Amino acid sequence: MTKPVDDEELLNAIRQCLGSRLGEEVRPSENIGNMVGESVELQRVLKTIRVVAPTDSAVLIQGETGTGKELVAHSIHDLSRRSKRAFVQVNCASIPATLLESELFGHEKGAFTGAFAQKIGRFELAHGGTLSLDEIGEILLELQPKLLRALQEHEFERLGGNRTIHVDVRIVAATNRNLKQMVDEGKFRMDLYYRLHVFPLTVPPLRERREYIPLLVRFFAQRYARKLNRAIEAIPSAALEALIRYDWPGNVRELQNVIEHSVILSSGPELHIAMPEVGGKTASGLAHSPEPGVSESAERERILQALKETKGMVGGPHGAAARLGLKRTTLQSRMRKYNIARLFK
Repeated sequence: MTKPVDDEELLNAIRQCLGSRLGEEVRPSENIGNMVGESVELQRVLKTIRVVAPTDSAVLIQGETGTGKELVAHSIHDLSRRSKRAFVQVNCASIPATLLESELFGHEKGAFTGAFAQKIGRFELAHGGTLSLDEIGEILLELQPKLLRALQEHEFERLGGNRTIHVDVRIVAATNRNLKQMVDEGKFRMDLYYRLHVFPLTVPPLRERREYIPLLVRFFAQRYARKLNRAIEAIPSAALEALIRYDWPGNVRELQNVIEHSVILSSGPELHIAMPEVGGKTASGLAHSPEPGVSESAERERILQALKETKGMVGGPHGAAARLGLKRTTLQSRMRKYNIARLFK
């Protein structure tokens, strides 16, 4: 039994965004556990996943909120020998501390007020498969010894029971907190930390992967334009540059929300970006209202510049269309309009 992953759209975006173009079919250049990409940092993560996935070692995925840690956990499971068995996910921060023990280990009927029937815990549900413990740093100290025993000995008792239950489970934990610092502060057990820290893997934040922000922007624009029945064909290069400059403290999730908001506000074929506000001002200085139209001469110069920078390459993730935030076919049409096409044959 697998718990549905929150925000499936976000996971699909990270899986497919790299190599995509607005309105065109996604053609990933490399696919590992449904993650694709060309970023050096992302390729490092993918290489690490390849190495650790076939083993049964515990993995600790570290990274800021919204960086795609859930997807990494899924990918590790998908590439493991357990891929045909259950992938069970628990968000330790979303379950009240008083209920987390029952959620993980189950309980017997009558174990506490309201326990009207026996409950099977997530460890049992994940038997033979993978248990993903998201936000592992939120587990209270009182529960950590029982978790440590389950990880080391592969056994536990249900809450209110006395029968030892043995399980075969691979643990993939994730956190946006500094567990080593929590150990030093006495907020996390050292033995549990080292049991989880067998194979640490860090997912870089979006600000360290700026080169694929334009691809994410186009992917989300495509998705929400289709969902909201908008005919978005172009993304102003100035807006795209502002999105690249912004540091995105909320990472991919924040970017996703900004693009959805922007698509809602865009009634024409051009996407008008609604930048996040920082201290009452927009993060980039871009207005939240639509930008005035760009003159044809200015647009022609921008196209020429983009083509020079890409050595005449129109399509592809590194082509002029991608730099300008346009569909390949739209750029080709404008090149013909401005008599540019003949210069780059």
